[in-house]
Formats: sequence, C-alpha cells, structure tokens
Amino acid sequence: MADEPQKKPHLSALVGHTNGLTKPASLAAATRAGGGGGGGGGGGGATASSKKLVIKNFRERPKLPDNYTQDTWQKLHEAVGAIQSSVSIKYNLEELYQAVENLCSYKVSATLYKQLRQVCEDHVKAQILPFREDSLDSLLFLKKINKCWQDHCRQMIMIRSIFLFLDRTYVLQNSMLPSIWDMGLELFRNHIISDKQVQNKTIDGILLLIEQERNGEAVDKSLLRSLLSMLSDLQVYKESFEQRFLEETNCLYAAEGQRLMQEREVPEYLHHVNKRLEEEGDRVITYLDHSTQKPLIACVEKQLLGEHLSAILQKGLDNLLDENRISDLTQTYQLFSRVKGGQQILLQHWSEYIKNFGTTIVVNPEKDKDMVQELLDFKDKVDHIIEVCFQKNEKFINLMKESFETFINKRPNKPAELIAKYVDSKLRAGNKEATDEELERILDKIMIIFRFIHGKDVFEAFYKKDLAKRLLVGKSASVDAEKSMLSKLKHECGAAFTSKLEGMFKDMELSKDVMVQFKQYMQNQSDPGNIDLTVNILTMGYWPTYTPMEVHLNSEMIKLQEVFKTFYLGKHSGRKLQWQTTLGHAVLKAEFKEGKKEFQVSLFQTLVLLMFNEGDEFGFEEIKMATGVEDSELRRTLQSLACGKARVLIKNPKGKDVEDGDKFIFNGDFKHKLFRIKINQIQMKETVEEQVSTTERVFQDRQYQIDAAIVRIMKMRKTLGHNLLVSELYNQLKFPVKPGDLKKRIESLIDRDYMERDKDNPNQYHYVA
Repeated sequence: MADEPQKKPHLSALVGHTNGLTKPASLAAATRAGGGGGGGGGGGGATASSKKLVIKNFRERPKLPDNYTQDTWQKLHEAVGAIQSSVSIKYNLEELYQAVENLCSYKVSATLYKQLRQVCEDHVKAQILPFREDSLDSLLFLKKINKCWQDHCRQMIMIRSIFLFLDRTYVLQNSMLPSIWDMGLELFRNHIISDKQVQNKTIDGILLLIEQERNGEAVDKSLLRSLLSMLSDLQVYKESFEQRFLEETNCLYAAEGQRLMQEREVPEYLHHVNKRLEEEGDRVITYLDHSTQKPLIACVEKQLLGEHLSAILQKGLDNLLDENRISDLTQTYQLFSRVKGGQQILLQHWSEYIKNFGTTIVVNPEKDKDMVQELLDFKDKVDHIIEVCFQKNEKFINLMKESFETFINKRPNKPAELIAKYVDSKLRAGNKEATDEELERILDKIMIIFRFIHGKDVFEAFYKKDLAKRLLVGKSASVDAEKSMLSKLKHECGAAFTSKLEGMFKDMELSKDVMVQFKQYMQNQSDPGNIDLTVNILTMGYWPTYTPMEVHLNSEMIKLQEVFKTFYLGKHSGRKLQWQTTLGHAVLKAEFKEGKKEFQVSLFQTLVLLMFNEGDEFGFEEIKMATGVEDSELRRTLQSLACGKARVLIKNPKGKDVEDGDKFIFNGDFKHKLFRIKINQIQMKETVEEQVSTTERVFQDRQYQIDAAIVRIMKMRKTLGHNLLVSELYNQLKFPVKPGDLKKRIESLIDRDYMERDKDNPNQYHYVA
C-alpha cells in the first residue's frame, strides 16, 4: 500500500526534482500518512486490521510554480532549435514529452501551440534566402530545394514526436487548427514554394529534367520523384506543375507528330507512338503523380494518333494489308482502338480496301481463269487478319461480309458461273490435289463465297449442267463429295433450290436398276450382239435442256437402240424416249503395229474412228457426210483425234485448226505407254455455244419468274401503284433485277391482258381476272 500515490503518474512526476518543481506540504503529508498507515497495516496484528484506509482528495488543487511554464517552454524551445540546427538535444526526449504533457494538463495548450508555430515559421522564413540567389544553376537549385524539403520533413517528424500529446489532445479537439505535421506543410508551402521566384525555378527545373529524359539523356529520377512528391504533399502539384507539364507535353508531341509523319513510314511511325506511350506510362510509375496518367496518355494519343488517323491509314494501311504484315496490323488496331473514333475510321478504310482489292479480282475478264481461287485466297487472308490482328471484332467481320457482297456483285452473273465451274473442277475425277478432308474444306470455303452472290440461279444453271456431264460421262470423283455439296446447297438455299439436282441423282440410281433388268433381258435374246450397251434414263424436267442432234449411227447401234426401246416401253407404256447423242461415250478396241489398245471416246469420236475400218484416208467433207455430225462439233472432234496428245489420226496438212479441205489418215504407228487411253475429255469441255445458251436460259427463266411474281401480287392486291408493285417485286425476287427490266415485263403482261393501266392514272394497275 506504500506505493498507492503512484497510480497518478503526473503527480509522481511532480514529486520528482528533475523538472525543477518543489513538493507541496499537503502532498508530502499525505504521502507520509499513507506510508505510516501502510506500515501499521503491515505489522500491527489484530488491532491494526480493524483500521480502514481512506484516501481523500487534496484540500487545495496542486499549483505549478510561478516560473514553471516559462522554464519548460525555454527547454522545449532549445530542443526545437537543436532539431532545426541538426545538433544534439541536451534533454532526454521522454523528459521533453512529459513536460509537454504537464503543460497541456495545466491549460496552457493554446499558448504552447502558438509558440511552437511561431518558432517553426521563423525557421522556415529563414530558409528562403539561399534560394533567391540567381547564381545557382537549375540542377543545383533542385538539389538544394530537395535537401531543404527533406530536412524540413525530418525536423517536423522529430518536433511532432516531442509535441505528440499536444497534437493528440488540444489540436484534435480544435477542428480549425491544423495538426503539427500539416502546420509544417502549410508553413513550407506559404513561405517557400508559394514564393513566385522559387516556384518558377523549381517547376522550370523539373520540366527541363523531364525534357532531357524524353530526349534520351540520363537524369536523376529519384530527385524528380522526391520533388514531385513534395509538390503533391504540399497540394500545389496540379496548379503549379501538372498544367504546365501537360501544355509542354502537348506542344512537344504536336510538333513531333507533324515532323515524323513526314519523315517516317507508317510501321516505323506506329512503333514510335507505341514506344512513346510506354515511356509516358513508365514516367507515371517512376515519378509522376498517378492522377496525371489519364490526361498525359490522352495528350500523347491525341497528338500522335488522333490528329493523324486518316493520314496514317491513307499513307500505309493498303501496303500493310497487301504485304500481310500481321504484327504491324495488330499494332495499328491496338493503337487505333485507344483513340476516340479510331476504330470507326479504321473500319471505313478496311471496307474500302476489301472493295477495291476485290473489284480488281472480279471485274477484269482476263482474271476469270483464276478468279475463284483468288477470291478464296483473299477471303482466307482477311479472315486471318480479323482473327489475329483485329481480335475477332464483330464489326470488322460484319463489314468484311458486306464489302465482299458489294464487290462480288459489281459484275453480275459471271462470279456465280465461275464458282459453279470451280466446284466442277474440284468434284471431277482426276482432281488429285485434294484428299476427302481437304475437298470438304474447299467446298465449305466455296459456300462462304457463294453466300455473297445475288444471282444464285446462274450458279444453279451452270452447276446443273456440269453435274450432268460428271454423272453421265462418269467423271465424278466421289458420290459422297457430290452428295455433301448438294446438302450444303440445300442447307443454304432450301429444298426448292436442290430438288432438280436431287432428281438427277435419283435418275442415275434408277438407271442402274433398269440396266440390271436390261442385261437379263439381253441374255434371253437370240442375238445379243457384240456391243455392251448402257443407257441412262433421264427425266426431262430435272436435267439441263440439250439440243437433239441427228447423227448417222451404224446398223448395229441402231438395232441395239430399238431393242432397248422395246424393252423399256414394254415396262413403261406412254413414255417417250429421246436419244441424246452429245453425251454418249464408248470404249473402242483398236489394233496398231505396236499391239492392241483401248480408247475411251465420245460417241462422235466413235463414229469418226469406225469409218477407218472401211479405209485409211478420208477428207473432212466425207467424214461430215458419213457421220452427220454438226460442223463445229465435228471440227472439235477431229481436232481431239488428230491434234491432241493421243494422235490416232494424222491430219494433212498439219496445223491446229481443221479446215474444209483437210485429209485424215489412220495412224498405224500410234504408240502410247497406257493400254486404255482417254480421249473423251473433249466432252467435259464447255463450248462457247453451251455457255451462251446456259446464260440465255437463266435470263429466260428469270423473265418467267418476274411474270409469275407480278401476276401473283396483282391477283392478291387487285389494284396497285407502280412504285408499290416494284417494291413488292424486289422483296419477292431472289435475283438482282433492274427497274427497266421490270417495266418491260409489266408492259408485256399488259399486252397479254393479264393486267391493265388505270384510265385516269397511268401509274396505277388493275388485275384483269
């Protein structure tokens, strides 16, 4: 119990002698009484235990000696002066802290705060003088101001640690007063950094260092970081530094952008922009305040990119796309995506490039031979660029599709025809370049190009013609591939589009069954003959229209035709058979000096070669009379036999073209490494007449479709204006059509009394029932 007074630490401190206080009489008596009572309690036996210890308040409140406040402040003042002068403090820090606490306990906090502020203010004011000298160079000045700031911060931390009790009690309770640390910042800001001369010199120096660094020189980044951190702490960073920094950055990059756009190629320029953006990003991380990042990067983007978007694309995008420079295109996309409106302008140029490049492929008739392959290669290229460079951006994909559709239809009908022929070349036997998987992949790619075409009926007509030849001449590479292509077309265009094509396959299947029955029928004949006949029965509505050609077959062939006719009509009465000689083919056996050979030939080639069983030499006119083959077709046939790779006949005089007076001699010395030789490829080649007639047939079909659509619309509406009718027709027709063509069809229907003009309004039509 003797230690009871120690519960009040400030009282026990007053008892001590270290701070120059004397012990008041009442306090001494209380301590002694306490001590005595404790002693009695400790050893007094039973009588002592009955006493109760009572601690009473002081009769009078303890008072500080008269000179205590001044003496204590003197000590504190000396300590602050020592800190500011960077010399050792005479007093114990704990003692100083306790002294501050004592003063605060006796209501002198306000005076103490004012005195401390005054001392700090006097010291800070004194620091300004060295900075007003003009002799200091920029870097030395910055180092001095930085040292001054670092010293000030260190001093304020020490001072605050001594005056912590004041900071945590009096200052905290007075919201209007800044904390000791904030007071230090305020004094430094008001008396040093707010000085116009000092501030300008500091900011100029910082901007000069940043400019040197931007020019590639090595600078003290830690000095920059410290100074900018100082401005930030003093809350003058934005108005004193950032505004000027951004203005100078703006001017620098505006000039740099103008100069480099003239001097450098686009890839190098974009690489430089990227480098600058990275550098400025590093600057923010290294020494700039984080709040500067957004306006700084926006400034670089605006001056190096935003001001030159069109110029960059006009100067270099086409080259980058032509040369397929993937990394540069990726960089272009990434940089343009950063700038407002950048992607939009890139989209426009992207679309223009596709249209222009695609148009050069499609419009030039000299390129027709390679048009489809070039289109596929171009599509692969733009797909790869979208995937790798443009991050599969939907806008770029959709615009690419629109652009393809635009340029591919600039030349009506021809691309559709050439795509059909390209498919034919891939599905035809002898196409060794593709496995089944590769063929499937090629067909998928073709279907993508096919989607862009408006005149799909042109494709259908040529595809049907080529498919017929592949099936009838036995030149189809794979039935599976044919069926796969058919299912793709059906999926793309609907069942109506492929119904006739499917009918062609059905005819081929049925023909096989018929031939099995015909073979059995022939075995029961008394004279089966030497020729093995195979017939394909075609439904006229499914297959292309062929012009019948009457030729002079030999007697054995005619006999076989009649036998088949009797057999077939016996099973299917009421049907009419029309023989199509243009698509007939045969295998001929021949003997030469070198030995026996077999020729796979067309029916026309067969008729010509069989003549040479009767003689060794015939003139053109003789052959024409004997075979009955049409003039141009006969010339092609003789060319294939006498001027091709396998020359079974010798033409006299020699030459590529067959003339009226030419003679043809059987080549007994014919040699070939193969036993069976195919000479009937001529059947697969399209003649100019075929091409023209197919195109004409498409146009004829289109006229019928337009007529049917007009009648259908008028029948439903009864009365309709010209513009509404045309608009409705555009919605219903699946092929491109010009307004002039529609007008002609309307006039034709008016002439044929399907509809009539309104008597009062020539632009109004009435349906005639």
